Formats: sequence, C-alpha cells, structure tokens
Amino acid sequence: MCGITGWVAFDRDLTVEGPVLDAMTATQLCRGPDAGGVHLERHAALGHRRLAVIDIEGGTQPMTVEHDGRVLAALTYSGEVYNHRELRAELEAAGHRFRTRSDTEVVLHAYLEWGERLAERLNGMFAFAVWDTRTEELLLVRDRMGVKPLYYHLTRHGVVFGSEAKAVLAHPSVRPVVDLDGLREMFAVTKSPGRTIYRGVAEVRPGHVVRIRREGVSVRHYWALEAREHTHDLEATVATVRALLDDIVHRQLEADVPLCSLLSGGLDSSAVTALAARALRAAGAGPVRSFAVDFTGQSEHFRADEVRSTPDGPFAQLLARHVGADHSVIELDASAVTDPAERAAVLRARDVPGGFGDMDVSLLLLFRGVREHSTVALSGESADELFGGYRWFHDPRLVAAEDFPWAGALSQLAGAGAGPREQLLDQGLVAKLDVHEYRRARYREALAEVPHLPSADPLERRMREISYLNLTRFVCILLDRKDRMSMANGLEVRVPFCDHRLVQYVFNTPWWMKSFDGREKSLLRAAVRDLLPEEVAQRPKAPYPVVQDPHYPALLRAELAALADDGTAPVLGLLDRRALTDALAPDTDPQSVRLGVDLALDLNAWLTEYRVELEL
Repeated sequence: MCGITGWVAFDRDLTVEGPVLDAMTATQLCRGPDAGGVHLERHAALGHRRLAVIDIEGGTQPMTVEHDGRVLAALTYSGEVYNHRELRAELEAAGHRFRTRSDTEVVLHAYLEWGERLAERLNGMFAFAVWDTRTEELLLVRDRMGVKPLYYHLTRHGVVFGSEAKAVLAHPSVRPVVDLDGLREMFAVTKSPGRTIYRGVAEVRPGHVVRIRREGVSVRHYWALEAREHTHDLEATVATVRALLDDIVHRQLEADVPLCSLLSGGLDSSAVTALAARALRAAGAGPVRSFAVDFTGQSEHFRADEVRSTPDGPFAQLLARHVGADHSVIELDASAVTDPAERAAVLRARDVPGGFGDMDVSLLLLFRGVREHSTVALSGESADELFGGYRWFHDPRLVAAEDFPWAGALSQLAGAGAGPREQLLDQGLVAKLDVHEYRRARYREALAEVPHLPSADPLERRMREISYLNLTRFVCILLDRKDRMSMANGLEVRVPFCDHRLVQYVFNTPWWMKSFDGREKSLLRAAVRDLLPEEVAQRPKAPYPVVQDPHYPALLRAELAALADDGTAPVLGLLDRRALTDALAPDTDPQSVRLGVDLALDLNAWLTEYRVELEL
C-alpha cells in the first residue's frame, strides 16, 4: 500500500518542476515509509511513496515500461490486486515479459494490453494513475468500493492529483477554500461520491475512470451495483457466501511481510480471523496473529448502553483461543486518547475535522501498536453494510424515514447522553447551512441511482434502497476513516467484505434471507457458524468501542475552556457564545456536550493548521 501524487500540465515543461512534485510527494510519507520516487516528463510528473508488501526488492515506483529505449507508459500505484497471478499468466500468454513479481507491474502491462478496460479485470483495492507517453494522456482509476482514496483538481491545462487532499493542496495553484457547500458536506453525516469539502478538489468516484487529455476530461464508470434475479434457495445462498469468503480471505493472505487480523470479538472480525486461521493452518503457515483494542479498566467496569450490551475483550479472547490465534490487546487510557498531539495526528491524517472523536484517536493508536508487529491487517469492515447489521436496517421508523437511515442514530455511537455535533455552532450559521435540506437533496440523488427489479414487493424494494444507501453513502465514511488511520502508521488494512463479487451477490440476495432467523446478519452467521464458538456466533451487534472513562469528556471541556480564554482562536467566530458558556458551566454534564466539544476543538485545529479560507 502506498501514497501517490502527480501533476499533468500540457502548457509547460514539468521536467524543471521537481521541487513542486517533491513537496507533493512528501505529504504522502506516512503512507509509504519504505521508499520514494518521481518520474518527470515534459508534460507529466508522477510521485510515489512506497509501503513494500509484495516483492520487496522489485516493486519500486513510479514504474515504467520501455520499448527500444523509449518510455511507453509510467504508473504510480497504490493498492493490492488479488488476482494478479492469473492476470500475469494471461498477459505472458499474450507476449508480455515481466521483470518483477509485483502486482504493480501486472497493472502496468494490463494497461498496455487492454487500455482503460483493465479496470474491469482487476480484483482488489486500488487507486492509480497511468501516464501514456505515446498519446500524452493520464488515466486515474479507483477500485469499485472506494477502499483506496484518490483526489484530483482540474487546472486550465491539466490536473493535479494525490492519494489524499493534502497532496493536492501542496500544489502552489490550489488554495484550501471551503464554502458553504463544503461545510454542508462536512456536517451532513453522509459522503457524497465525488465531492470533497475543498472547493475545486474532487474525488475519483468508486468504480470510475477519469481520463485527462489535451482535448478535455472524460469520466466513465466501469462498475456499479446491478439488480439481478436471485435464483438460489437459502441453502445454496449460504453455501455460495461461504465459498466466496473462503476464496476472498485466501487471496488476501498473500504478503511478503508480517500479516495479522483485527479482532473485536464481533461476528465480522471473528469470521475473518477464523477464516484466516483455517487457511494459514492448511498452508502450514502457523497461527494467525490477531489484535484488539481496549481501554484501561473498561472490561472490569463496563457499562452497557443502548448500542453496546457487552464489552469486546472477553469475546475476542474466546475466539482467539478457539482458533489458536496469537492474540494481543493494545490497551489505551483516557490521557492517551485526549492527548492534543494525538488529536492533531488524527486531523493531519484525515485532512478534515469533525470525524469520530475518541474513536478516531483510539483507532490511530491501535494501528500504531499493530504496526510494531505487522505491516498488513485483515479487517471485518463493511459486513454490517452488506449483510444488514446496523439497527437502522431493523427499526421500522428509520427504514421508513425519507432520509439516510443512519442520520438520526449515529450520535448514540458516542455513548448515552451525548448531544448533537453542531450544538456549539453559531445558530445563524446553522440556519444558513440548512444541513438537513442539503442531506435530503443528496438522499434524493442517491435514491435515483438505485437499480430495482420490476417484480419486487414494497418491502423488498425499500430494503434494496436501504442496502444501496449503506453500500454507496455510508460504508465509504468508515472505509475512509480506516484508510486514513491505518496509513498514517504505514499499515495496510485489507477488507475482505468489500470484494466486489461478494458485494454484488449479497446485494441481490432477498432481504428475508439476510434476516431469516429474525437476527441481524443471519446470512453471514449461517455461512461461518461452524468456525465460531456459539457465544461469539450469537453475540449481538456492538459498534466500535468508546472511552467510558468519565475523565475523558471533562478533559476535553478543560481544553475548550483554555481555548475560549485565549480569545484569539479562529473557531470562536463559528461558535455560539451562549452555547459555549453553557457548555463550560460547572453544572453542565460534560458527556452531554461531548460531541460538540470534540467538533469545536477539531475545527479550531483545522482552521489553524490548514490555513483554511472560509467563504461563507
């Protein structure tokens, strides 16, 4: 896994612009701590930072293919292609010759053989740019589910691009301007495909190819969820899901560096860990290494709430013993999670404020601990969106709402009593933003995309919509979070549940099969039940843990009080003075303003560090 960046300009000679490209590439150092490189041509400059995972010696980038001493194409690539061995054999049969064992070289030769149609042939998570020297055009490609990020800014004579917005913002022609629509996107609790909060900076949409030529820019989607008749009965459906998972996990275990799994003790991570343990054991490769996060004293003093009925620790330990995993716990305390330096690291990783507060910081610290032992980790991310694990799949009120179903439920993730994120913002600004209407507009756009079968009954039709919304507007929030927190530590996280074959199959599975036993994720549970202890298989859904230490919200509020006393903090112009005074009052429960304080602190750090130009 790596960080990529580049600049195409048809109006100038970029061979003399090395310092600009070096500055852009340097922003991706955390994504690629092992090596770096640049490729400069007259109208194209490509940069790369490498995290070496496959073919440690041979996979250096940017990578080129030459013929008779002339460069045909150059590639800067981030990701993993899990079917690279099959593609290599096909390309070799067509006459291609390879110098390395890397999947990077397979992607480059695949472009020479199939052009932009190579995207349809790749199975994996990836974001890459190919510069075709012969035709002087750039191709930007992103994987089907958007696991790996890719940003770009169109200029008058070309494009600037990178794995993260910070790489694009490092170019001297790009200013960090955020207008009302940028703030709306920040606060809307959804991720609109293609949009970012920075004016003029776009994302390559998942499953899309962007081609930049002298004549202009074209965008093509090469993959999207389709409506297909599901012809399997329940038994065959369970068997198909299991067969797919066996193949997916087996493919994703390939690495020339230490590999592990992330294990919370929930159904999703337990399934991935058990499948990995079984595959490694069959290959004679030894036990799977697994890691979990916990907070000091939390297992002993756990307090159940509406969304977390049990602590993770005991279930993770149970699963680890059951499959013979080499299991470790990364234990954190409240002081580590509130450390301003760690909060600043989260902001630098995300480029955007207002994420998931302590859940982001603890994930960053978990991945830092994992990285001390492993370079690659398997994750259970995306199973809830795919198999219907969240409460909003099962609450009739949320299912029927004319809004994204998670919009009214997410505040509970911060714990009982947490108020809304925007509670400290200036009320005039809140009214001007009208985030609710913005989100409704994005909701209507998403609904218009949903593929339907003409024979579906009303319930099946609505649940297909709910599934589509989760797979295209919600899972990308969590995938982006996981990518940023992991790559900030030079850790590659793979997501087996995002394999497009599984996603397409389960998307078209009738809702009654996904909940056939009256539970969430019935289909997944049935597919992996033989691998799990009964207690783990039957465990109710529990979201990622939050800090329950009462000192945590109090520490945050103390930091906000110091900021308010300073009087020069840029965020104060966005806050409601009365709400700020109330939040700092001695009789205010710190937990009730926890999300609002989190957001205010993040906004202030972002405005300061990124020198954001607000145009409101």
